[in-house]
Order: sequence, then C-alpha cells, then structure tokens
Amino acid sequence: MKAISPVIATVIIVSVAIAISIAVALWLAGVTTGFTGVERLEIYNAYAEKKGDNFVVYVYLRNTGTTDATIKEIFINNKPHDVYGNDVNITGGVIGHTIRTGEEFNFALNLSTTKFTSGQSVDITIRTAAGRDYPKTVVLP
Repeated sequence: MKAISPVIATVIIVSVAIAISIAVALWLAGVTTGFTGVERLEIYNAYAEKKGDNFVVYVYLRNTGTTDATIKEIFINNKPHDVYGNDVNITGGVIGHTIRTGEEFNFALNLSTTKFTSGQSVDITIRTAAGRDYPKTVVLP
C-alpha cells in the first residue's frame, strides 16, 4: 500500500487551512457589521408657510446611515414639543416612527401664532432613540 507524497499532503493541508481562514474571516465580517452600524439622518429640506392662525413647518428627512433610526422626541427652541401644549401639533405620526436605511420620511409641525411670530427663527431638533440630535433652523414667514 502506498502513502500520499509529502508534496500532495502539504497542498491538501494548506488548502484546508485557507478554506477555514476564509470562512472565519467572512463570519467575523458578519458579526462586526451588526455592531458597527452608523445612524445618520439628513434633514434635506425644511420650510415654513403661514396658513390661517398657524405656521406650518414641513420637515423632510432621509436616513443615509447604515442602521435604522427611530425618532424619540422633537424639540422646538430646545424645549420638548409637548411643553407647548396645543400651540404645537405634529402631524405624520412622528414620535416612535422608525426610518429604515435609505428611506425618506416627512412630517409637519403646526405652530400657533399665539406663541410664534413672523420673522422668528425656530430651532427644530430631532432626537433619535440612539440619543443623536439632528437640528435645523427655519425662519417663519
């Protein structure tokens, strides 16, 4: 009975080692991708219009990150939106909404003229569940 030559045995061992190292590298790449996702919302448009007794501020978002982003809170002039009571209303189901990677989302803020005036700058900050803030300033018409 003949054994395989040392050259063939070396080639087989090296091939198996390379195959195992490639499998491990691909597995590690898959594991680390889940932990290295980046959340990034881009406010690509925001403008205001006066409609009756309200200012309506339209905000357009795009998730350009590698992970989904969930909106946790909207701040207006550095105060949570619900502090203003009926003087601020949000339309579009914003709080708790998840914006998937590559997805666009828009919403409107109705600001009462009793608290806000023409020519006033309004700072709008979107805070996500990850704790990141995305600010935008809009001047009311």
